[in-house]
Parts: sequence; C-alpha cells; structure tokens
Amino acid sequence: QVLLVASGGGSAQTGGSLRLSCTAPGFTSNRCGMDWYRQATGKEREWVSSINTDGSTSYADSVKGRFTIFKDKAKDTVYLQINNLKPEDTAMYSCKTTPVFRRFCSGPWGQGTQVTVSS
Repeated sequence: QVLLVASGGGSAQTGGSLRLSCTAPGFTSNRCGMDWYRQATGKEREWVSSINTDGSTSYADSVKGRFTIFKDKAKDTVYLQINNLKPEDTAMYSCKTTPVFRRFCSGPWGQGTQVTVSS
C-alpha cells in the first residue's frame, strides 16, 4: 500500500549534479528497502541502486563512484545524489520498495522523475 513519489529531476549539463528524492510514507516502519531504477528512451529499465533496511547499499557498475543513495528515516525519504553527470545518465528515474513478498512493500510503480543531461 506504499505510495511512491519521486522528484528532483531536471535538466543539467555534463559534470553537474542533481539530487533525487523518493518519499514513501511508512516504508521504514514496514521494513522496506528501496531501489532506484532508470529507463532511457528505447531501452529497457535498468537497476541503479539499492538501500536495505540495515542501511547497506549497492550500485550498478555504471554509476559507482558518482551516485550515492541514502535515507532519512524520520521523513521516510530516500535520496539519490548524482554527481559528475554524464549524457548517458539521461533517463526517467523511478523508485520502488522491496521486497515484493512483503505486502506493504509490493505496491505498483509510481510516477518517475526525468533527468536530462546535455553534452
């Protein structure tokens, strides 16, 4: 039953930075993790990063060293700090709670936020 709201996207130049936010009321108390995905036009959805209940994080090889995922438990918000933007980062970014077998954490995809990076 979690409702996902992603925000913070926009247009930026190569080398710039953006911070994306994903607000999901109740996801912390319901023991949900959070994943960030992105999908570029004409391509399949790509997993970007994850943060688990214990705070452990993981990243796709394509974003390691540039992206940082972290959360504010009090605000039930997960952030994705994106530094050193590259044109290939252009995509629609979406957040999704995990695991799917936990009822509260298995809601539908929410509306994403667009990131556009100019060369």
